[in-house]
Amino acid sequence: MNVHSLARSLPASRALLVDRVKNQRWTAVKAAAAAGISVRTAYKWLARHAAEGVQGLRDRSSRPRRSPSRLPADREALVLQLRRSKMTAKQIAQQLRLTRPTVARVLVRNGLSRLRFLEPPQPANRYQWPNPGDLIHLDIKKLGRFRRVGHRITGRHKGVHYTSKGVGWEFAHVCVDDASRLAYVELLTDEKGDTVAAFLTRAIAWLRERGIRAKRVMTDNGSGYISHAFARRCWRHRLRHIRTRPYTPRTNGKAERFIQTLLREWAYAAPYAASGARARALPPWLRYYNERRPHSSLEDVPPIARIRSGPLNNVLRNHS
Repeated sequence: MNVHSLARSLPASRALLVDRVKNQRWTAVKAAAAAGISVRTAYKWLARHAAEGVQGLRDRSSRPRRSPSRLPADREALVLQLRRSKMTAKQIAQQLRLTRPTVARVLVRNGLSRLRFLEPPQPANRYQWPNPGDLIHLDIKKLGRFRRVGHRITGRHKGVHYTSKGVGWEFAHVCVDDASRLAYVELLTDEKGDTVAAFLTRAIAWLRERGIRAKRVMTDNGSGYISHAFARRCWRHRLRHIRTRPYTPRTNGKAERFIQTLLREWAYAAPYAASGARARALPPWLRYYNERRPHSSLEDVPPIARIRSGPLNNVLRNHS
């Protein structure tokens, strides 16, 4: 039930009004004044209670009993049939010689106002490889450089300009192990093929120092990841390259989720004086993330604990 913001009474206050009049022997005038409503309204609720009981004290729909201008049921069914064939509201209106507002009301009433509503929601496809190194995820987050604290920290103020013209961008290249969530991050100057290929080599070496041998790598379809340089580097390291489905970032969800944590707990967590200070804060935060920060999807242990515990034979149970 949607209650009007200026409503003087609710079902509970109406029940109190009825109780005062019938059981406590208040007059209708006195009970109406106590409830802040008119005497006429008080008599209305008393009459509804007498006829329908407690259910009569609830709000009724404001929809009219008759809608003479509403489309007949067969015409409305035809509108829905055409909509399910992926026709737009404009096309349906032209086909059936109806006005667009009429068609729009039918679509809204039936929950088909957007074409995407025609497709059933895709079920969650959670997965986790059993051993560290079975699959690593790569992704990139573009970050703006700055010379002073920006409006994201201080808020916007009238007459103050926050642009740092000529400062440029830096790119956070991330590598996340699928099984353990162990993460490796570098801030680089671009996202070109040679750059992402060199980052892949350093990430593999960093994982190998921790006893992880990478076998597969998943990336999106960015220009750097589909370059010949990156393909040659995957071949050199004997990595199977898996690409995400186009326009489906959730396929690479573990990297996307790590980037959210990276931004919230490092990039935008403090009022850094400049982007250089932010860059210097990255290695300590990354050590904290890998070695001490509890991870909810790992039963509240840090990622490094999954490396020390050996093969992950029961991780699928955590995502069922």
